[in-house]
Amino acid sequence: MREYNNRKNRQKKAYYNDRFYVVPHIPKDNPDTDEIFYKDYQELKKNFKIKEAFIQRGQLVVIINPKDNKEILKFMRDNLEYTFLTELSANDYLEKDNEFEIFYQLLSMSKRKRARVKCRIKENEAIESIYTIFKSADWSEREMFDMLGVKVNNHYNLKRIIMPDDWSGYPLRKDYPLQGDEAAQWYEVDKIFGKKYRKIIGPEQRDSAKIDRKDTKNFSRIYHGVPYGANPSEKPTKQDYQEEDGVFFVDEFKKENSKVLNTRR
Repeated sequence: MREYNNRKNRQKKAYYNDRFYVVPHIPKDNPDTDEIFYKDYQELKKNFKIKEAFIQRGQLVVIINPKDNKEILKFMRDNLEYTFLTELSANDYLEKDNEFEIFYQLLSMSKRKRARVKCRIKENEAIESIYTIFKSADWSEREMFDMLGVKVNNHYNLKRIIMPDDWSGYPLRKDYPLQGDEAAQWYEVDKIFGKKYRKIIGPEQRDSAKIDRKDTKNFSRIYHGVPYGANPSEKPTKQDYQEEDGVFFVDEFKKENSKVLNTRR
């Protein structure tokens, strides 16, 4: 049975949550609650300065100094059997702390364990590339640079990987406009056709959820039965089940000759 809640004076209460409500963090457990993680943590403490370590969602989380990232990751690969780098990226905390949080997600197949290494750098600082340790870091570091503007030292080919080379801004930063700026709206039109075609083509539609009910040109093509770009009030074009020449050894079947059965045979 559903739990009863007193609804007295319900209309007088706010129907929304506090806009400044902070969701509680996921509980953090001590590393000594897991035998394997505890041994790994002790090995790391012997060789490096570890700011903090805990277990969260069944994986070891280690917070380090950014200058030690390369040495620590190499040590974890060679000595602690974390041989796979499954993911690396950054989180934007520029507005709050003027910092990026860099994280490296590691996997040990032999131990069946996952570990996450985290560190923080300022906006104008750089992090050392780990491409020579994990080859999978190549494109991830480029994406981190492209999307967030995180500088990576000693990467052999640090340039944009998704956005064009002359793109302005970093789309995954929290201060980046969700609909893009004016340059983003006109980028493809200006590059392919030139600015003189702005009035003819119009700005790029950056709202992926927008569907025009009378669209006959763009992706949705609601009125796909009429010719491309035609007025949707026009009659649908003739439709056949086969191309004009038909298929060899198969009789041509026209739509006007088809029959709809009212009852199953």
